[in-house]
Amino acid sequence: MSTPTTTTTGYRAVLQVAGMRNIFVAHAVSMAGTVAAQVALSILIFERTGSPLLSALVLVCAFLPYALGGIALSSISDRFPARRVLVCSDLISAGCIALMLIPGLPVGALLGLLLLTGIVAPIFAGARAASLAQLLPADLFPIGRSLLRAIGQLTVLMGFGLGAIAVAALGPTLLLALDVATFVASAALIGLGTPFTPAVGTTGGTVQDSLSGLKYLLSNVRLRRLIVLSWVVPAFSSMPDGLAVAYTAQTGAAATAAGALFTGYAVGSVLGELAATRLEPSTRRRLVVPLILLSQLPAIAFVATPGIALAAVLLAISGSGYAFNQGIDPLILAAIDPAYRGRLFTVQTSGLMAIQGVSIALAGAIGTVIRPGLTICLAGVVGAVVTMLLARRALSEN
Repeated sequence: MSTPTTTTTGYRAVLQVAGMRNIFVAHAVSMAGTVAAQVALSILIFERTGSPLLSALVLVCAFLPYALGGIALSSISDRFPARRVLVCSDLISAGCIALMLIPGLPVGALLGLLLLTGIVAPIFAGARAASLAQLLPADLFPIGRSLLRAIGQLTVLMGFGLGAIAVAALGPTLLLALDVATFVASAALIGLGTPFTPAVGTTGGTVQDSLSGLKYLLSNVRLRRLIVLSWVVPAFSSMPDGLAVAYTAQTGAAATAAGALFTGYAVGSVLGELAATRLEPSTRRRLVVPLILLSQLPAIAFVATPGIALAAVLLAISGSGYAFNQGIDPLILAAIDPAYRGRLFTVQTSGLMAIQGVSIALAGAIGTVIRPGLTICLAGVVGAVVTMLLARRALSEN
């Protein structure tokens, strides 16, 4: 493993470690293909059925299986070498997308294949995080995870923004074929260009060892509190996403203006991650609580129904607070028994996706009863109180 020079900081230091460029390029390539494929599949199903519900089920089927994969299959991330898990996950996903190209395949089969890729996704994420913990020095591990988050946010921004354009230019079928190529390319980048990391090994069956990993997480008070905190903060701060369109209508702006609200949080997240990487580890640790508050408090201003431009700025400020993870990740890494790293990171990814989905749906439900702006404000108030209580408990032992 190459060691970054002491004068290099931030993302550059991470990318100087052997194999890191391939890992992050593979992440960007496969993520772009996945987002574009979700857009393509939504449009393809709508063209075949004319049903908005079935089209919307694409996102449900993409995220719902995270819970199953994270709970029942997380031990795969520890049972086998990370590189093998990552390559096999990419190839399974490529195979599922390739089967979607069969002409006339029933909608139920399309959604079933998408469910399978969703089951694989958290296993891939867990193995990748565990490999970063092995390949990167401890002080660079949170920077590596930060880079993954930043790439993910940028890719979502570009993928959903350009996905519809790409479908119009190429057609949904060709775009799905390109997604197959992105997964194959990701597998090649990881398989041929990243160092080998050994498996930590497990002793029982896959489900049994997965459940033992969950039991380990639940029984470790320090670790459990840190993980729950990493889930709950974005659960509240992501609620405005579920109300972006409704809030835009409340302000009287055109529906297309909702895109500014969707992008505001993501842009703020990327800028916050980038700024935090330039800080010393001790400073990032001290900023955990202020950043958590920064992620929640801007939502309170929505009670005054700010215009779309100001609302987008408020969400960008909120998104910048998501960099609190750079202070939390080292604490999580220090609290984990290395034998459980893959399972822990798989469960963390699954729980994050699940709780964000539930919180966005809850915000949408509440927003049908009271004004969307007031709903967002309440999310900020409750979020600030709840996250501060959780942060006090989680950080007091570290």
